Amino acid sequence: MTFEHKSVLLEETVNGLNIKPDGIYVDGTLGGGGHAFEVCKQLSDKGSFIGIDQDEAAIEAAGIRLRDFGEKVTIVRSNYCDMKSQLQKLGIDKVDGIVLDLGVSSYQLDTAERGFSYRVDVPLDMRMDRRQEMTAKDIVNTYSEMELYRIIRDYGEDKFAKNIAKHIVLERARGSIETTGQLIEVIKRAIPMKFQKNGGHPVKRTFQAIRIELNKELDVLRDSLDEMIDMLNENGRICIITFHSLEDRIVKSIFRRNENPCTCPSHFPVCVCGNESKGKVITRKPILPSADELEYNSRSKSAKLRIFERC
Repeated sequence: MTFEHKSVLLEETVNGLNIKPDGIYVDGTLGGGGHAFEVCKQLSDKGSFIGIDQDEAAIEAAGIRLRDFGEKVTIVRSNYCDMKSQLQKLGIDKVDGIVLDLGVSSYQLDTAERGFSYRVDVPLDMRMDRRQEMTAKDIVNTYSEMELYRIIRDYGEDKFAKNIAKHIVLERARGSIETTGQLIEVIKRAIPMKFQKNGGHPVKRTFQAIRIELNKELDVLRDSLDEMIDMLNENGRICIITFHSLEDRIVKSIFRRNENPCTCPSHFPVCVCGNESKGKVITRKPILPSADELEYNSRSKSAKLRIFERC
């Protein structure tokens, strides 16, 4: 199966980078190379592009898509949390723009054996990086009831989290939960039928929660953002596309803190903490997909783009 992913908010993101033809740009979630291709088209022979992804299929697909750009493109298999060290290996300390598209790719969702989708019955996997040993099956079968409740409540924001966790533990006492199909049946039994008819697929939130926990998605984002902002050159920009409220909240909060890091009490007449602003938030409100994009790409529905500029 070819790696396909309709790049969400493509034009808005590329425009948001305010690209300098001779600049250095990084995509920390390279995917199939959709955003990358549009960025590379605007770079001169002096410009550079570095694409980072932990998914082997993405690396292969992007390599094919970007091959015509020759030596201006470098592709690295890694997690974007290691962006600084990976760039230092290439002799790069500062960059002019960074892109993160935090969505699961269409390829990952549609490739059944990856275990991200709840539409087919396959082994529980959900690893973004298949070199990782731990899988979704390990979380479902080894986490305590309290731990399962916590991740489904916090990462899935599911009001039936407690009951779902309880049903998972009861089911696995009878035998290991091995497949997406088995897990789906357990979750459905935990949610009252009248609530299953509204608000999308009843297992969507639990699958999301397990995926986030397994791949440490929120931790990686939270721990990496300040460092990425520090890596930007003067007037360099970071564009981040999020797909659910937890991600968006982290990005919004960290962008605001970097714009206004002062910790002095509000009644102080002048700042004495010494914390200096690192730049400005370009998007006071997030940029959302257009009506046209929503029509041809339903997966863009929950996407939000936020942009920060280094000063």
